[in-house]
Amino acid sequence: MGPSGSGKSAVGAALANRSGLRFIDADDLHPPENVAKMTAGVPLDDDDRMPWLDLVGAALAAHDDVVVACSALARRYRERILAVAHEAIFVELDVERAELERRMRARDHFMPPALLDSQLAVWEHLAADEPGVRVAVAWRDVDGVAAAAQAALDQSLR
Repeated sequence: MGPSGSGKSAVGAALANRSGLRFIDADDLHPPENVAKMTAGVPLDDDDRMPWLDLVGAALAAHDDVVVACSALARRYRERILAVAHEAIFVELDVERAELERRMRARDHFMPPALLDSQLAVWEHLAADEPGVRVAVAWRDVDGVAAAAQAALDQSLR
């Protein structure tokens, strides 16, 4: 989890590969209307996000062997996912704003850099009472972040 540009898809795929799990990118679960809004530079609101988060939760609940890359920026979004996928554990990718913007400008994606501030305004870091871990991304490559995420998950599950 994390804002656009944090590496959710790349790290999620690497973590799934390391763990022998399936990978689902929640971007692929967005309805066309959500993608069209974001492509046009219009931020999603809760009315847009909640049905999508239900799909994310359903994808997690349907499979025991899956890693899902999803922004899950606010606690209420994570709670929505957990209402369906009770065993979900979040990995928050912690990336500085400047790096997020650099990454967003360097890629071809429907989420334009102009929406970064709207994501950061919604972002609530994982609280101590939420199931998950926080991983700093700054100096690591994708495999390093996936390894750190796996180690943090292993530690938290002990």
